[in-house]
Amino acid sequence: MAAIDRLRAMLGEDKVSTNQSVLEAHGRDENFPETRPPIAVAYADEVADIQAVLAWCREQHVPVIPFGVGSSFEGALVPASPDVPVISLDVSRMDKVLSIQPENFLAVVEPGITRTTLNAALRHTGLFFPVDPGADASLGGMAATNASGTTTVRYGGMRQNILALQVVLANGEVLELGRPVRKSSSGYDLKNLFIGSSGTLGVITKLTVRLHPVAEHIHTLRVFFPSVNQAAEAAYSVMGSALPVARLELLDELAIRSINRYLGRDYPVAPALFLEFHSSTRAAIEDEIALVEALVQEAGAINITVARTQQEQLAQWEARHNVHWALVTSHPGHTYTITDTAVPLAHLPAMIAYAQQMLQAMGLTGSIVGHVGDGNFHTLVATKPEDVAQAHTFSEQLVHRSLAVGGTASGEHGIGLVKRRYMAEEHGPALAWMRQIKALFDPDDLLNPGKIV
Repeated sequence: MAAIDRLRAMLGEDKVSTNQSVLEAHGRDENFPETRPPIAVAYADEVADIQAVLAWCREQHVPVIPFGVGSSFEGALVPASPDVPVISLDVSRMDKVLSIQPENFLAVVEPGITRTTLNAALRHTGLFFPVDPGADASLGGMAATNASGTTTVRYGGMRQNILALQVVLANGEVLELGRPVRKSSSGYDLKNLFIGSSGTLGVITKLTVRLHPVAEHIHTLRVFFPSVNQAAEAAYSVMGSALPVARLELLDELAIRSINRYLGRDYPVAPALFLEFHSSTRAAIEDEIALVEALVQEAGAINITVARTQQEQLAQWEARHNVHWALVTSHPGHTYTITDTAVPLAHLPAMIAYAQQMLQAMGLTGSIVGHVGDGNFHTLVATKPEDVAQAHTFSEQLVHRSLAVGGTASGEHGIGLVKRRYMAEEHGPALAWMRQIKALFDPDDLLNPGKIV
């Protein structure tokens, strides 16, 4: 194809791939049911490469989808139509730590670096980057989806932990958004407009991120309950206390059973809360544990285990991070429908009860897990072909109920292709203004078209 040959000439032979396996890997994500390969994958080593790809896209009228490591959900990386040719712009080679400034509690990084690589580079500073979505995602991708995860309840998600961005617009212009300071009252907040935009407004090429001191006094617990509803009620009670909650995760009975099988654990097969607290002093730990135990026992806890050593703590969070794959391997031959909603905390126990009741009423096999400390939970539904329609109905009803109580269609996975249908219901007239913003930054609709708006 002559146009692809021209792209190779612009970038270099080793920066453009049309290998079928590479194309397929860039045409899917962890949840969307279809694979829609791009016509080529362009690899960027620097900002000039991104500008060259965007110039080629303008010239050829071919859309482009930015790509990090491909760990996202909801079809954000998948072309909106299998009939429209697109380029996948892979920034994974832009993976350098450009600057670590412990004295300013910040780091400057390229978009392709992963969160574990950054934290490995920080290990001698006494600081860490806290946003932990489970997957070893790239920071550029995490910014593009406004990712969050297990530690969000204490440290916030990506939007709270990005001080500044460099982005390249569809016309090739480079913008510097935000400043490396903790607060600013200068101008419109364009930086936060790009966080969560899924590459529809520009391509993120540099991030200045906040760092936090590594907690010195950490205590971790596993608490098991007779029912998911009691676990959710206990989570709400913990959040209503003055405890220094850093992680508060819910796992249902199916998730625990799958973890035991997948990792060889012997956890009680019952709904659980996994909790972690970052305390100010060692002396406070015992008092905090006593308060937690009182709160969860009042909610009906049947087993409480305190993970006192670092090895025990790491094992507990390894289990939480592997719950997705534990569930997947427990249901070979199935496909999966993964939900992601968030509601005001007061509505969380009722929402989880509603989800559990719907699964039972529809005869679906699904597991409820979530970052319940911030009102966000997920349901992974294992489906055979005859169950797919029911699973989609389940997901749709869950979103409608979430919106009805003041929640959101997506707490952290983003909108992508899957949840565009709910944007008008959630945002009303504001959706039209979002479309105007998209048209302003990307008038030719070349940047990840068909997503969000």
